[in-house]
Amino acid sequence: MAEPSIRATLQHVAFRTLLGGGTLYFIGNFMQSTAAAWMMVELTGSSFLAALVQTAVFLPMFLLALPAGVLGDIADRRRLMLGAMAAQAVAVALLAVLGLLGKAGPASVLFLIFVAGCCTALMSPSWNTGLAESVPREDLPQAITLVGIAYNAARALGPAFAGAVYAVGGAGPNFAAAFIGVGLMAWSVHRFPPAPHPPSRLPAERLWGGMASGLRFAWHSPAVFAQLVRTVAYAAAGSALWALLPAIAAQRLGMGAAGFGFLMGCMGTGAVAAGFLIGRWRVRYGLERLVAGGCIVFALAMLAAALVQWRWGVYAALFAAGSAWMAVMSTFNTATQTSAPGWVRSRALAMHTLCALGSFAMGSALWGAASDIVGLQPALCAAAALMLAGPLLARRYPLRMGEAHDVTQAVPWEDLFVAHEPNPEAGPVAVEIRYRVRPEDTDAFLDTIAELRAPRRRDGAAFWRVYRDLSDPTRFVERFIVESWADYLHQRARQTLADQALEARVRAFVPPGEAVTTAHYIAER
Repeated sequence: MAEPSIRATLQHVAFRTLLGGGTLYFIGNFMQSTAAAWMMVELTGSSFLAALVQTAVFLPMFLLALPAGVLGDIADRRRLMLGAMAAQAVAVALLAVLGLLGKAGPASVLFLIFVAGCCTALMSPSWNTGLAESVPREDLPQAITLVGIAYNAARALGPAFAGAVYAVGGAGPNFAAAFIGVGLMAWSVHRFPPAPHPPSRLPAERLWGGMASGLRFAWHSPAVFAQLVRTVAYAAAGSALWALLPAIAAQRLGMGAAGFGFLMGCMGTGAVAAGFLIGRWRVRYGLERLVAGGCIVFALAMLAAALVQWRWGVYAALFAAGSAWMAVMSTFNTATQTSAPGWVRSRALAMHTLCALGSFAMGSALWGAASDIVGLQPALCAAAALMLAGPLLARRYPLRMGEAHDVTQAVPWEDLFVAHEPNPEAGPVAVEIRYRVRPEDTDAFLDTIAELRAPRRRDGAAFWRVYRDLSDPTRFVERFIVESWADYLHQRARQTLADQALEARVRAFVPPGEAVTTAHYIAER
């Protein structure tokens, strides 16, 4: 079935407004960071301090992505986003005032850029989740693609605008433009705030426990874990081209700063152009063929950048590389968002961001060092070889889009029957579910119940095992342990329709007239 068109997705007013505010916000952020880097060069003449601007921008995302994802899943997202943007507005306003008065120094610029980066990191998972929830589920893939188009368009336009504005008025007006972008983003969120979390009588998750449950979910969710592994591999190999692009411009093509900007523009333009075709490609070729094709195209682009000195050939290769990057990373992101239930969606997005940025940052450093040691061309050729090997991961880590039943909450099979409700922090809690199975069905039953290990562990169990009763070979006990009573209540609430269907297959082996019984035990010593 064909994916909904981009035009149809843009008909949703809330999504269109949030995306418009986000696009202007992205442009302002890129104008701010570009102007700050140029100002560093003018103030100090240090390329190291200029590079630290990018560190100040992206380090907060690396450090705060997962905590921000937890907050997006458990806190009031509207208050979180508006609070973060209020703090960012103050930081950017100070930057603008200092820039306009000519009082901005290296330390103050780096500190305020870092503060603004922290605010962006704190609100990003909640903003992305709010965007996803502003469209019907069938429109989600195109919505994610549109966010990628907006971000890549801002990455191309922001530095260009910053250069033109800087030439006329310096850094101050660029910082003022960033302030306006924050204001417009805040207005769009105020106008169409994310839906509040559904009311729950369950104990609220804490920050550390929420981080642990998010990591546990990713580890025991095959669909999400596969996507994260593939993201790390693709970003680590592909980071070579992004990191070495300045050297390609200077050493291979004899270009200056303007030429380097044009090369970046080629990749950004390719990414934007691909965004309008990704949905069609995904339907026509499927996930794995699309990702494999993207890996091949990006690898060939790296080889062209390493071996070709004809500028127009390199321009075309970089345009294709930008298209491939957009197609593959958008597919990974979509696979994550469609496979994560609501209770963990912001955390799943944060982990996707963490894997992409972390591997990109470390890969960039490694490829830069490799270029210094063995040379630019060998480093790019090695990166291309690794990129070509990426599709081999499909055998062990296949990609798939989550279906509605994978993420829709189910009603538990039975109510809890306990004499006294324990304190939420009491535990550990041991749960035993007893089955009686016909002897001829034993092997099939064991094969089926083994599939329950992943969802039990994914949703909160620290231990899971199936036991046979030595006094009665037809009786089996499924036993799992959860760290606390609160964690067990959360585990029950996280069961999806797909999990319940699997459990129904397990219970189908129990003969008519036999009951499946559940017992709960809490540690006393």
